[in-house]
Amino acid sequence: MKLLLNYFICFAFLNIALLTGQTPKVDYNLDFEIINPKNSLPVWIWPGGGNYECKIDSVIKQHGKYSISIESLKDTSSTGDYGNFGVFTSFIPSQFVGSEIILRGWLKTENVSVWAGLWLRIDGESGPIAFDNMYSRKISGTNEWKEYSIKLPFSDSAKKIAFGGLMSAKGKIWVDNLEILIDSVDITKAKVKTYKADLDSEFINGSKIEKIYSDKNSINNLYIFGLVWGYLKYYHPEIAKGYFNWDFELFRILPKILKCQDKTGRSKIILDWINKLGNIEPCEKCMDLDTTNTKIVPDLGWIEDSSYFNKDLIQKLIFIKNNRNQGKHYYFDFVPSVRNVEFQNENVYKDMNYSDAGFRLLALYRYWNMIQYFFPYKYAIGEDWKNVLKEFLPKFIEANDELSYRLTALELIGRVHDTHANIWGKDSVISEFIGNLYSTVEIKFIENKVVVNGFFDDSSGKLTNLNKGDIILSIDDEKVEDKIKRMLPYSPASNYTTQLRVIALDLLRSNKDKIKVEFLRNGKTFNTFIELYTIEKSQVYKRYMKKDTCFKFLSSDIGYIYPGTIKSAYLSAIMEAVKNTKGLIIDFRCYPSEFIVFTLANYLLPKPTEFVKFTNTSVQYPGLFKFTSPLMNGTDNSEYYKGKVVILINETTISSAEYTTMALRNAPNAVVIGSTTAGADGNVSSIYLPGNIYTMISGIGVYYPDGRETQRIGIVPDIEVHPTIKGIQEGRDEVLEKALEIINKN
Repeated sequence: MKLLLNYFICFAFLNIALLTGQTPKVDYNLDFEIINPKNSLPVWIWPGGGNYECKIDSVIKQHGKYSISIESLKDTSSTGDYGNFGVFTSFIPSQFVGSEIILRGWLKTENVSVWAGLWLRIDGESGPIAFDNMYSRKISGTNEWKEYSIKLPFSDSAKKIAFGGLMSAKGKIWVDNLEILIDSVDITKAKVKTYKADLDSEFINGSKIEKIYSDKNSINNLYIFGLVWGYLKYYHPEIAKGYFNWDFELFRILPKILKCQDKTGRSKIILDWINKLGNIEPCEKCMDLDTTNTKIVPDLGWIEDSSYFNKDLIQKLIFIKNNRNQGKHYYFDFVPSVRNVEFQNENVYKDMNYSDAGFRLLALYRYWNMIQYFFPYKYAIGEDWKNVLKEFLPKFIEANDELSYRLTALELIGRVHDTHANIWGKDSVISEFIGNLYSTVEIKFIENKVVVNGFFDDSSGKLTNLNKGDIILSIDDEKVEDKIKRMLPYSPASNYTTQLRVIALDLLRSNKDKIKVEFLRNGKTFNTFIELYTIEKSQVYKRYMKKDTCFKFLSSDIGYIYPGTIKSAYLSAIMEAVKNTKGLIIDFRCYPSEFIVFTLANYLLPKPTEFVKFTNTSVQYPGLFKFTSPLMNGTDNSEYYKGKVVILINETTISSAEYTTMALRNAPNAVVIGSTTAGADGNVSSIYLPGNIYTMISGIGVYYPDGRETQRIGIVPDIEVHPTIKGIQEGRDEVLEKALEIINKN
């Protein structure tokens, strides 16, 4: 399979709008007015094309404050060879109903040598179902602003609408003020698909279950029923068709479940409930479990547990497994090509009443079952996931205020041990709990100590009386060891090292203006008071806005690439500059600003080489994860880079950075040095929980071609190098120093 650009994951944020049969209230940014500060491009826009630069233009525009431009670089071919084009792309998930779609937009061109235009593609379950890139009426030369349009047939089976602008060969274009219409109606007002489940509104304002007891019998009933509820949600064909609002069906049946006193009564209630869902047609194509190339087998042994169910209910559950849903599913789908799960039609209940025990239980059931059937690394959690369900039932039952509910959810999320998993976004309740004010002191864990690594703002840093290399001993008279232990359950990450990285960002946060810090310097203990600031004034995130060049020479014959600010368009010039050098350092102690897995590999590898394979599940058998064939990168290139390649990694190397390191370490003379990475690889899947909690999971499994793991383990360096306190005090980058030593060594 082809792995789509990892940054396409951001597209998942749009799914929250597709909750009911109403038109999504989403600003698709078709006029490019909303800018992402990290890459200075419009949000929802992703650039592509190795020899082209895509950026916003505030001077030349047709409408509003900005247009978006694509410009060829000086070494771009003027012939328009296949693949020689620049493009920008945006996506909209489709639950729209209609027979025709139109993309309209304004273009201005300058010296376009071959062809420019808009493009529109409609993707279905198995790939594109309609496409037009204006090739038959291509625009060339120099032209002032003019409106163009593309019209395509549309289908209710569409899963995604992809669109943008493109230019082949040399020149420059500007694009502005796009519109998308479905059956002549603006997409923000277009009709969307409606299911029976969308029409059920009985419990929208509350579950009517205000009290659940956590005695032994109640917990046992809720545990067993939680298994059944999730199993039916993802396996029963009638639920898959969107006939039932499964959240509200929980609230309808729950009072009966809570009154059960034994297996017999519980089995009868569940069996009667299942029978009312409708008949299940025999499934002729439901295959037996094929374990070929299998990584995870669904954990369904419990459906035959006679201590849980009577004989009739066991037979019914087995029948559902053997005649499970094989078609589209109302509650989930998969991203085309990549195949990570896309959860859909999951209401966020943003105005939920936290005293509502039913909604709290729903949050646990929803999240637990999503992990049970769709987390590719469930086997690596380190414990039986079913035991986690039983453990957290009383915790969610008792979490009857907003803070305790959100902390319980955060603790549950942490138990999957995935650095992609956290409560993301601006969660004011969690922020208040940790502290709304920040220090300008940058903390790192070095030699198992809490060490001052530097300052986010040098002027404020001087006021702290701290120096680089100082060891923090206590904060407001609480030993750092105790505070770390207290924070660990609420600091999700794939491994302990990365948990400490998360904690380091929060250790000096508080709601007070000042905190007392005890520290060790040169064997002596001192105390100081540190002022805290708002997040903006503290400049905590300044390092993520790094403006340093993505390339420089460290010496006349050693080049250095910083992927945190890289653009694929620069690679041709960079590799031309270093082609005769003895070494190239690629510093992945950052998150790549662009996806360079394949573009950079073409310069570093002499031939195509396998570097990764994936696992994913399917709608036909949720929970069964199978390996794909290995993916290759590189191309036949006798002029590949011949010098030494040293790749730097540490705990900040995550996801796309880990994936790219896997790909580039195949280069001849390549060596990976540093320390444990974040251990979270794979395109992410978004999850929304009641109370408007937003989290994610790694949505596909990522492995080396021989099956070696990356999740939780991370990228294992060839040479392990850690910073030291002495090195911090001396202002040295010891990992970089080791890289230089390796290159200079004969």
